[in-house]
Amino acid sequence: MEWTISLSRQAEKFLARNHLPDTFVTEQISKAILKFSGETIALDLRRMTGIWSGHFRIRTGKIRIIFSIDFYEKKVLVEVVDFRGSAYT
Repeated sequence: MEWTISLSRQAEKFLARNHLPDTFVTEQISKAILKFSGETIALDLRRMTGIWSGHFRIRTGKIRIIFSIDFYEKKVLVEVVDFRGSAYT
């Protein structure tokens, strides 16, 4: 079964506004899935705390990708894609 990656409206708007392709996010999420499966991949991935508890964060330069993952149904929901200053608000 393949993984399903869904983008929130905010994530789609950010990508369109900054002329970034959807593959920018999907490649990073694919790397995160490989890292969760035990492979050694250089990826800045952190588990979030506080109001974002249960989510993960990928840092790529000045951009942050915040997402939740369901391992049983193999679904990923990308909640926020934004610059580092405003990604957590």
